[in-house]
Amino acid sequence: MARFSKLQVLNTISQNGIVPVFYHQDAATCKKILKAVYDGGVRIFEFTNRGDGAHKVFEELLAYAQASLPEMILGIGSVVDAGTTSLYIQLGANFVVSPIVNAEMAATCNRRKIPWMPGCGSLTEISYSETLGADIVKIFPAQQVGGPEFIKAVKAPCPWSSIMPTGGVQPTAENLKQWLDAGAHCVGLGSQLFVKNNDGSFDYDAIQKAAQLSVETFKNHKK
Repeated sequence: MARFSKLQVLNTISQNGIVPVFYHQDAATCKKILKAVYDGGVRIFEFTNRGDGAHKVFEELLAYAQASLPEMILGIGSVVDAGTTSLYIQLGANFVVSPIVNAEMAATCNRRKIPWMPGCGSLTEISYSETLGADIVKIFPAQQVGGPEFIKAVKAPCPWSSIMPTGGVQPTAENLKQWLDAGAHCVGLGSQLFVKNNDGSFDYDAIQKAAQLSVETFKNHKK
């Protein structure tokens, strides 16, 4: 079962603001990525269900985080059905993120008090998701949906909506400020956070620095 309560998850997202989104088939690589962003100040992490055996890697990451990164809250993303949702909740996922809105997923998460963050592309989907119990909605793909201006437009009639843009968000102070100024509650950071060397390997020092800059930018903006 989840190691962190729903309130702990939501409060950490509100305070930390940066949600890395990552998948790799190799558990050892994932652990190094997790350690790099943790050292950069990140305390919430979305592992994505995008490959065969992803649940086995996720289970290893949960055990690693509990033993070595005690404040790290791990959740699962790229989930599109209730069955897969149940699998990951049983493994210990602390939150579930989806690229779509699925009422059966909402019911599964609500029953276990697991935060559910559905992917939305319109105000109607946002409102429907909130009716289903979503505390935070994911805008995906954020840049293609309309970028920061979309969030700003949504927040005008619905200032209570907590929105997490994912897709097109960059780990730079200037870009993060655009999303946060528009009213983003938090941001999902994907491939651009995970810097690579010329040979294609991950640059863990650069990833740590990018994570630190992102978290500091969010916290400074919140002040």
